[in-house]
Amino acid sequence: MSGAETRTVVVGASLAGLRGAESLRKSGFAGSLTIVGDEPHPPYDRPPLSKAVLTGEIAADATTLPNLVALDATWRLGVPATRLDRVRRTITLQGGETLAYDRLLVATGASARAWPDADQARLEGVFTLRGRDDAQALRHALTASPGHVLVIGGGFIGCEVAASCRTLDLPVTLVETGATLLARVLGQHLGSVVEAMHKRRGVTIRTGVKVKALEDDGTGRVMRACLGDGTAIPADVVVVALGAVRNTAWLEGSGLSFDEGGLDCDADGYALDTDGQADTHIAAAGDVARFPHPLYPGHPIALEHWGHAVAQGARAGRILAGHAAEPYAEVPAFWSSQNGITIKSVGLTEGADGFVIARGDPKEGRFLAVYGRAGRCVAAVAFDCARWLPAYAERIAAGAPFPPEPGGVDAGTFTILPLAFPEPAHEDEA
Repeated sequence: MSGAETRTVVVGASLAGLRGAESLRKSGFAGSLTIVGDEPHPPYDRPPLSKAVLTGEIAADATTLPNLVALDATWRLGVPATRLDRVRRTITLQGGETLAYDRLLVATGASARAWPDADQARLEGVFTLRGRDDAQALRHALTASPGHVLVIGGGFIGCEVAASCRTLDLPVTLVETGATLLARVLGQHLGSVVEAMHKRRGVTIRTGVKVKALEDDGTGRVMRACLGDGTAIPADVVVVALGAVRNTAWLEGSGLSFDEGGLDCDADGYALDTDGQADTHIAAAGDVARFPHPLYPGHPIALEHWGHAVAQGARAGRILAGHAAEPYAEVPAFWSSQNGITIKSVGLTEGADGFVIARGDPKEGRFLAVYGRAGRCVAAVAFDCARWLPAYAERIAAGAPFPPEPGGVDAGTFTILPLAFPEPAHEDEA
């Protein structure tokens, strides 16, 4: 970065934004640094929000992330960015103030997808869960011992919330439009394993049905949910867990290429304009960044993984500080804790055409599955046996053949099982 280019702005006081800012300083950037965040809180850890915060093991305000590097930064918290002008290189904040930049890191993350009917979404007792304030409000509602909790959406957040409710000994129903929980990520076979776990813990599960409407009790408080099959579920608390929307609306009119699925980037991590040209003054990292990954060709991907936000944020800081970096190619990794079981994965199951059980037995609840596509290993998912995952991450990175050869860390001979992924659907279908 030349001497004249001394102003860097990070939009997004997130995990990726914080690690990107730290990386800038570690990479020698000595100019002015401003960090903008739409929430009033400093960067905090999100994984505990749907688990330990809801159950009361951790207070919501105890999730603040440690600052690993002296940043010497100006913090603008609770003031969202509303506009990006790439010609003038300015960012407009809510209220009209503008910030000039020479380099910009976009790390605005994602927001929970809202219930599609705005009036119903505003009913008392209806929640989404993405941020610290969301978790604190939902925790308060759960401590009031509601008569019944309804979770809409059988993805990871929905499953984790349902598990937390059972830890609190609350009656909970989980509604999912698909054939099983987590079918879009794991396929129906392993989704049914997760479903059985939740049923054993007392979660009532309704699959293959859609919530059509939320009804109130006449005072503005939610009372029940009406389903597409004509039945109704009473509910004092409703948690809408329909996925996430990337926070890109503030980029409207900037000339960058984006939609609610993310901000498009090139292999170096620079933002692309609508003509596909890289703006080398702007990088993106974390949930909001959609980028090509060499292990998953064909279309760019956006990841909502903790480790990815850390690694990509650090890499973005280096390139904005003027250092060359190899294209981002880390194997994606993710984990979820539900009902005392830890599910960890490496790679991406999307597009897989089969899987094998390489270790353990799903009937015993402790096993590892390997997913393949076109004869290559693309992902591995472990249920309470994560010690085997590093070996499979190496195989995925190397494009090892699928099914894996028996022996070594693998057990026995393999039968390739069908995944039964559901057809793509809109996230608001629940």
